Amino acid sequence: MAPPPPLLLLLLPLLSTAAPTISTTTLPLYRHLPHVAETAHHHPLSRLAAASLARASHLRRPAHHKGQAGTASATALYPHSYGGYAFTASLGTPPQPLPVLLDTGSHLTWVPCTSSYQCRNCPTAAVPTFHPKNSSSSRLVGCRNPSCLWVHSAARLAGSNCTTGAVCPPYAVVYGSGSTGGLLIADTLRAPGRAVRNFVVGCSLVSVHQPPSGLAGFGRGAPSVPAQLGLTKFSYCLLSRRFDDNAAVSGSLVLGGGRAGGMQYVPLVKSAAGDKQPYAVYYYLALTGVTVGGKAVRLPERAFSANAAGAGGAIVDSGTTFTYLEPTVFQPVAEAVIAAVGGRYKRSKEAEDGLGLRPCFALPQGAKSMALPELSLHFKGGAEMQLPLENYFVVAGRAPVPGADAAAPAAAEAICLAVVTDLGGAGGAGDVGGGPAIILGSFQQQNYYVEYDLEKERLGFRRQPCAASSSSSMN
Repeated sequence: MAPPPPLLLLLLPLLSTAAPTISTTTLPLYRHLPHVAETAHHHPLSRLAAASLARASHLRRPAHHKGQAGTASATALYPHSYGGYAFTASLGTPPQPLPVLLDTGSHLTWVPCTSSYQCRNCPTAAVPTFHPKNSSSSRLVGCRNPSCLWVHSAARLAGSNCTTGAVCPPYAVVYGSGSTGGLLIADTLRAPGRAVRNFVVGCSLVSVHQPPSGLAGFGRGAPSVPAQLGLTKFSYCLLSRRFDDNAAVSGSLVLGGGRAGGMQYVPLVKSAAGDKQPYAVYYYLALTGVTVGGKAVRLPERAFSANAAGAGGAIVDSGTTFTYLEPTVFQPVAEAVIAAVGGRYKRSKEAEDGLGLRPCFALPQGAKSMALPELSLHFKGGAEMQLPLENYFVVAGRAPVPGADAAAPAAAEAICLAVVTDLGGAGGAGDVGGGPAIILGSFQQQNYYVEYDLEKERLGFRRQPCAASSSSSMN
């Protein structure tokens, strides 16, 4: 990779704006899925399955790096190319609108920055970038600013000749299949009725294998959007994937908010690993059981709670598409699904091999529907998430067969369990080791209103249609 441009010449430390005003905000959340040709190597579902596994690998064993309460605000959420959901944030003075991915599995927010931004092995789509020199409120973060400790250890700063006026050293963040790096800046973040000055964000100058957008960290910790905005609550409603091709329809992201009716609540559990990163960033759920077809699945203890090293437990993550289950959890769940189907439908090896999802069942010729078992998640306190069929099975269409002749007949249409695991042995996300045993992904959360009550340490949910035609944005 070519070295980044001279960092200090790209950014201007300028004056900050006036104090923030606090109000309620709702923002649209959008899905954005560029066309992907259905070839033997690039079926859209296989790409999502692979991306989910890469994400799980990062959340379970990421590379080592350091990376007054307001009332409600809401924005639109749109799903992004690798299965995430994006909203538009406005940064700077005057405000510059930027798409950012909602990510509850990390806490640092970053945006592509300056006209010299480089992204290697990235989508070819144009990348909206932030230009600090065009913002009168933008300034570099100094190495003695407490926020510099968000991305560097105290020992690292002590050995870096950190003097008064020196800039916080460049950061590097490594994700499951890519990375990003740059400098921390502070600027004004704006939302309808809200302006938060000195919001600290990563000004990324170089990225590898990243989507054409920035990332908004909504995980636990001081760098996160909720912490910097002083939120005690945020919520989202994730748009159904059946609207993938309709850019005019969105879900929503709510910053703050009052009491919501009809909710079931689950205790949010702090990481048993304490402040150990990255586990302290995650939202762990007090899961107590899984049922398939009304029958409890016998799962290992690590499915329900993590140990002091961070191994085990269940987390909720907006950035993972298909739910990830560690092999020791996936195997009994998959076996229960197969047993509940009871031989009514043939397994589709072609779909399983082509997509990386399993089990898959071939759709009988001429059939318009299939009888499939219910899947429910059970939580401490009695809450139950009885998933609708479309949230845990996915219609695979005509799945490509790797290595097959292009002129050969296509595989029969199939329906597959929308859950991923890694049975490949050492080095994979599915090794029985560190990290969460269950990662509840966004596919399973579609058409649910999900509330993160940070003050009461609980997660609320209720089923509801999330589609809305909205043009509101964070500006």
